[in-house]
Amino acid sequence: MATAAKRSVELFYDVISPYSWVGFEVMCRYKSVWNVDLKLKPFFLGGIMKGSKNKPPGVVPSKMQYMYHDMARIKQHYKIPLNPLSDPVTTLFKKGSMSAQRFITAVDLNHPELTEPLSRQFSLRIWCNDEDITEKDSIIAAAKAAGLNDTVIEDALSKMTSDTVKERLRQYTQEALDYGAFGAPTFLVEDKDGGKQMLFGSDRFHIMADILGEKYPGPMAYMASDKFVSLCDDVMQASKL
Repeated sequence: MATAAKRSVELFYDVISPYSWVGFEVMCRYKSVWNVDLKLKPFFLGGIMKGSKNKPPGVVPSKMQYMYHDMARIKQHYKIPLNPLSDPVTTLFKKGSMSAQRFITAVDLNHPELTEPLSRQFSLRIWCNDEDITEKDSIIAAAKAAGLNDTVIEDALSKMTSDTVKERLRQYTQEALDYGAFGAPTFLVEDKDGGKQMLFGSDRFHIMADILGEKYPGPMAYMASDKFVSLCDDVMQASKL
């Protein structure tokens, strides 16, 4: 009996979004369980918010308050070491993620096999360690932690502001907008008829499973790395002191 062809799942994400990290990690776990071809598509969330006329949680106090309470639940449920930011205004709005997303894009263009570990390290810096992701030294630190060698790092740094990189980032951002995106993460899931269905958020994997004809038994927390589990446990214990 012939094996069914893999269906595509496109993940549009920005490391500035904590929910992007959740969607990213869970989808990376399921790519080895479901019969899917996962395509990572780093976009610019600032462009999505502007293009869709949406408002980020930070400018809606009740949303921000909810998100910070929700992060503790997410950390425990998904085993992803999310932590509140010490200065969210500076991190999210003054610094933003343009530099990080351009660097990820520059790497993705020539070394797509490195996109996953690199994106993970940027997410760890901002949402686990409350560290900068905009300065050159910070970008290099994230890249080295992801296993990139000096040649790849220097090449990506030199191309961050190139027209090619800028155009790719604009392309993915506009592609998501054209499908109706208004936030992150955004997924495009190939259905049985070959069409694409858009899903928003990190809590729609049960719906995604229905579209793909797969099963969703939960967040697959056991697939979190030992480092993730250790960080989660350490932070959860510290919060009780």
